[in-house]
Amino acid sequence: MKILLAASEVVPFAKTGGLADVAGALPLALEDLKKEIIVAMPYYKAVSSSKFKTVRVKKDISYSVMGNNIKVYFIENAKYFDRDGLYGDKDGDHKDNLERFSYYCKRTLELLKEINFKPDIIHVHDWQACLIPVYLKTLFAGDAFYKNIKTILTIHNIGYQGLFPKEEFPKLGLDWSFFNIEGLEFYGKINILKGGMEFCDIINTVSPTYSKEIQTKEFGFGLEGVLNKRRNSVFGILNGLDYSIWNPSTDKFIAKNYSFQSIEDKYKNKEELQKTCKLPLKKDVPLLGIVSRLAEQKGLDILAEAIESICKMELQFIILGTGDLKYHLLLQEKVKKYPKVISLHLKFDDVLAHNIYAGSDIFLMPSKYEPCGLGQLISLRYGTIPLVFKTGGLADTVKKDNGFIFGKYTKEELIKTVKKATKAFEDKEKWTETVIRAMQYNFSWEESAKKYLQLYAKATSQ
Repeated sequence: MKILLAASEVVPFAKTGGLADVAGALPLALEDLKKEIIVAMPYYKAVSSSKFKTVRVKKDISYSVMGNNIKVYFIENAKYFDRDGLYGDKDGDHKDNLERFSYYCKRTLELLKEINFKPDIIHVHDWQACLIPVYLKTLFAGDAFYKNIKTILTIHNIGYQGLFPKEEFPKLGLDWSFFNIEGLEFYGKINILKGGMEFCDIINTVSPTYSKEIQTKEFGFGLEGVLNKRRNSVFGILNGLDYSIWNPSTDKFIAKNYSFQSIEDKYKNKEELQKTCKLPLKKDVPLLGIVSRLAEQKGLDILAEAIESICKMELQFIILGTGDLKYHLLLQEKVKKYPKVISLHLKFDDVLAHNIYAGSDIFLMPSKYEPCGLGQLISLRYGTIPLVFKTGGLADTVKKDNGFIFGKYTKEELIKTVKKATKAFEDKEKWTETVIRAMQYNFSWEESAKKYLQLYAKATSQ
């Protein structure tokens, strides 16, 4: 099977979020399963100024290699991509994003014919690549080379849709007949994600529960109607976790490596974390960790309401992240009031993140919605028991035997569940059993890649 993965960002070349992690890890897992795969992404300034070895193919196309032999093709256009910021800068989104990503999509399809790579599947990710299935069935429909190529669209977060004014529609090179309710029209605007959803063969999201949630008015961001219409073609596959990076037995950032067979060494990490974060060295007090964007979507609204009650419990709390100013100020105020309870780090710090995963007892992730979530997958691997709201990928991965879940999104339920978790921590024998069980869950990319292959087979058989 031949596969093209098309994404606007790919680790290790360019990254703003989790999309890049997926687009970088999935091809490696598919290559390990003996599939032939290439990747196409824009040639950003961030890529061109880096030290990646590239090979020139055409005047506007080069490639680099990742894995054993996966060619990552770069679509070059200085006018569109030689600038700071993948999607925008300090002033907001780039004004010409419609032109930038329509160019990327069209040029990617042209490239396939130029290098004579006819994929069975084109796997596109998020709105930036969504014009590929649209163009495949419109502008490229008359070319025999592109016949029978199937497309799968993965939606990482349906809140990001690629909305543009109607007046820009001619820039897409499409006939106005496609600007309608069955095409790219959305309340008088262009909606690129909607176009991808209408024209692709299969729609996929990054967890089974999220694939159902986005078919509801609450989580569909206005596109629940399209998803309901196509519900027989909507699936969910959980993102994998890169265990070569997130593995407590080999992690170079943590104080002491450990596994579920040497669980006592986890507590040496707890002691070091308490020292680093200037908290009292108390082994028998549960240590809660948060590594998160400090925003309402991540549950900071109910945490802000609950934090006073939580700080009065017998526990410690380490928070790492940046986000909305109002949460920065509120948390700083609580640190002054409870300096021996809360340690706050308003920054991005990869080393500290690894140490929080390793040294904490409980990982707090009360997200209001979470398409997949990686934090809970990492914490499980590190034996740090997740406490989550029952939504999206959190609902698919955290169960009663490996974590704590609350089903109503309120401060009262959050407080009650934190109390339950801290009470459970007191029973050391049962707690250790839970930790060991949590560490043995397998959310590897190999498992996810096998499910993607089943989805690809389903698309090609249609």
